[in-house]
Amino acid sequence: MGRQSISLTEPNDEWLKSQVESKEYASKSELVNDLIRQARGQQAKIDWIEAKLKKAEDSGFTSDSKAAILNQAKSN
Repeated sequence: MGRQSISLTEPNDEWLKSQVESKEYASKSELVNDLIRQARGQQAKIDWIEAKLKKAEDSGFTSDSKAAILNQAKSN
């Protein structure tokens, strides 16, 4: 496991401490790792949405009805 040294602003450091003190997390490292995992998950969702939007933009216009478009979107 890699070790890092980071500097935090005082409000961020206090928030991390409060999360550990409330027994929400066992350590600051555990909390930071969880935050990074969450951010990575969010980025994966953003990337997926961006890919879907790009595919939609590249596909051009359609004459399909709103219902047909919705059904197609739900099936993908």
